[in-house]
Amino acid sequence: MNIIVFDLEWNQMEKRFLKEDSPTLFEIIEIGAIKLNKDWAIESRFSSLIKPQIYPRLNRITENLIHIHMKELKNQLPFPSVYKSFSNFCGEDFLFATWGSLDLLELQRNMAYYHLPPLGTGPIPFLDVQKLYSIAKSDGKSRITLEHAVEELELEKDIPFHRAFSDAYYTAKVLQAIQSEELLKMVSYDTFHLPHTKKEEIKVRFPGYEKYITREFAEKTDIMHDREVASTRCYICHKNIKKKLRFECFNGKHYTSIAYCPEHGYFRYKVRLKKTEKGTYYGVKTAKQIPFEDYLKYKEEREKLRALRKQKKKVYKSNSSK
Repeated sequence: MNIIVFDLEWNQMEKRFLKEDSPTLFEIIEIGAIKLNKDWAIESRFSSLIKPQIYPRLNRITENLIHIHMKELKNQLPFPSVYKSFSNFCGEDFLFATWGSLDLLELQRNMAYYHLPPLGTGPIPFLDVQKLYSIAKSDGKSRITLEHAVEELELEKDIPFHRAFSDAYYTAKVLQAIQSEELLKMVSYDTFHLPHTKKEEIKVRFPGYEKYITREFAEKTDIMHDREVASTRCYICHKNIKKKLRFECFNGKHYTSIAYCPEHGYFRYKVRLKKTEKGTYYGVKTAKQIPFEDYLKYKEEREKLRALRKQKKKVYKSNSSK
């Protein structure tokens, strides 16, 4: 399987030029890509500017950052034609890789705008090289710029940054430098297209945790009523295990629970509730093994949050009765 490392440059009108019915899309004006073969060697390259169809002028920030002018774009092919060439370049058997998660999302938004066939029927697996670099070189949570990563790895800066091809090229160089069999297993999932049915839902196990992406739900409250979402199953022995702390939500964004497996210890379950661009909802559930000390910490924090919630209710009732 080949890896397609790609990068996009896009444009959006400045607010002062936008009309009420103007699209809010980031319009792609350049695609750059590198194809890596199974031996991690550069096999081929792709680079193309795109003729804008949505916005008639370039945002000043975009123009200054990437040094492209509208007159250079007017004689280029429109997005559907360039995307067709890019798709042919990618071939059949490949995995996308990008620096961060935005490029794959914006690619699909532009495809949807032009009514092009989707990349797949559900979430798309890809390599988030920015995240992988953090896993390989840092704490797995921090994120740095592509240029900073190139400097840390002491890679040669032989072409300028901030153009689609050059950033795809440097992303490929970083991926070549950190690649390993373990990192290849740490795929991310783009959720522009979600599972439609229970059978299509995504459940994948990574080193140290499991991720589950649900199908779409009409209402946010429906998610936690789903049996699979609300379950606490040990992803190692696949047994349902007893909750030590039931699912609760204190911030309106995610629910957390702690459960105990007699054989494999404590697990933390977190369900993040997310809204789609269509106004529907889905959940991303992660299950992670945690030490006993973390369970005690979560328990203490929850007790504090409950006490704070009770205090707020008392104050509200007191103010309402006046």
